[in-house]
Amino acid sequence: MFTRLQTRIFDTLSDVAAEEGVKLFVIGGFVRDLLLKRPSKDIDIVVLGDGIEIAEKAARKFGNARLSVFKTYGTAMFKYKGIELEFVGARKESYTPGSRNPVVEAGSLEDDQRRRDFTINALALSLDRNDRERLIDPFNGLQDLHDGVIRTPLDPLVTFSDDPLRMMRAVRFATRLDFRIDTPTFEGIKANRERLKIVSGERIMDEFNKIIAAPRPSTGIQMLDKAGLLGIFFPELVALKGVEQVDGIGHKDNFYHTLAVVDGVSERSENPWLRWAALLHDIAKPATKRFVEGQGWTFHGHNHVGERMVERIFRRLKLPLNEKMKYVQKLVFLHMRPIVLSEEEVTDSAVRRLLFDAGDDIEDLMLLAEADITSKNEAKVKRFLANFQVVRRKLKEVEEKDAIRDFQPPVSGEEIMTTFHLPPCKQVGEIKNAIKEAILDGIIGNNPDEARAYMFAVAERLGITP
Repeated sequence: MFTRLQTRIFDTLSDVAAEEGVKLFVIGGFVRDLLLKRPSKDIDIVVLGDGIEIAEKAARKFGNARLSVFKTYGTAMFKYKGIELEFVGARKESYTPGSRNPVVEAGSLEDDQRRRDFTINALALSLDRNDRERLIDPFNGLQDLHDGVIRTPLDPLVTFSDDPLRMMRAVRFATRLDFRIDTPTFEGIKANRERLKIVSGERIMDEFNKIIAAPRPSTGIQMLDKAGLLGIFFPELVALKGVEQVDGIGHKDNFYHTLAVVDGVSERSENPWLRWAALLHDIAKPATKRFVEGQGWTFHGHNHVGERMVERIFRRLKLPLNEKMKYVQKLVFLHMRPIVLSEEEVTDSAVRRLLFDAGDDIEDLMLLAEADITSKNEAKVKRFLANFQVVRRKLKEVEEKDAIRDFQPPVSGEEIMTTFHLPPCKQVGEIKNAIKEAILDGIIGNNPDEARAYMFAVAERLGITP
């Protein structure tokens, strides 16, 4: 059942328990994952006694491992050969209305199991020498593991009211493990959904990002929507739902289209920020939706508006306002370009411009654009994907020939100023931009000699002499 390293760890912990006259239990995620035959590098140990004191003694047994103590929470942890061991004294918790912070008291093992979020996380294994590895399962968690069910040990109304983040965790576990949430538990989430508002954005995003990291994120996102949680922290996504009709002409449901795109991207990439770009690529469609007589529904400029919305959404959701956000903005802005390019004659000039704008993110952009083809018309999808292969071939050819992806101007602004004795001014920018445009249009090659010759020609047109 255990690896050699795990067996060695549990042997040592059993020795500590016997020497100190206390009972130790492995509990929670490690036991769950062990039974599901999933790898786990975190071991939580419940002590019927002082968790920190036992952690100190255990750390010495493991070669004086470096111990981190968190007195506020009564926990201590250390790492041993890549395994993280965390110790806590068995406790029971009670909550007062309006507070997220429980009143904590020493308790029994069952008290500790009772306070766990779900039955599958309340399973415990004894480390006592006399009944080593005995499974202690007061809430039938083993059966729930077998049945693939997420269920709370106690009344879900109480469980979720006490700690509303558990509602997000229920969806996360159901999504990552491909389990279902049982009906009373799901109804408890729906009844307590407004309580999510008291949870910090950072904690909500931690759970949401784990849902997005699942093999099929749409499963969890739809659960969040059905439970009423999604609209509380991500109203822009919920706003994509629905189909409006005028004169019998409708548009696709952009919510379900978006989920299909996220799943499509997730099948080919684990990059969380590419998945975020997929999630937000059409986020501005509700704001840009118009019905035009003779033309139907339009969403003109939704990529421009969406790019601007990304920062506001990231800021509110407590996501990083750094290069990762800029990456998402770029892909949201450019996501239509490969599709437009595939519908037209694929010219070298258009490909150069796409390479220049996308840079090192061109492969991610192409993946997003291909996932964006979610039509039920198989012939249309086949045609688009075939055209994308033409675009990919052209991208490779142009990149090999012109090295646009890592484009650096062959003539710098400093060289222009030195050559023509100019101070920093508008004319320097005009010359530099004209050189860039000429390279992208294929008028000149991406090399210093042709760029300098063109620099003099542009300067002459502007009436500038060396």
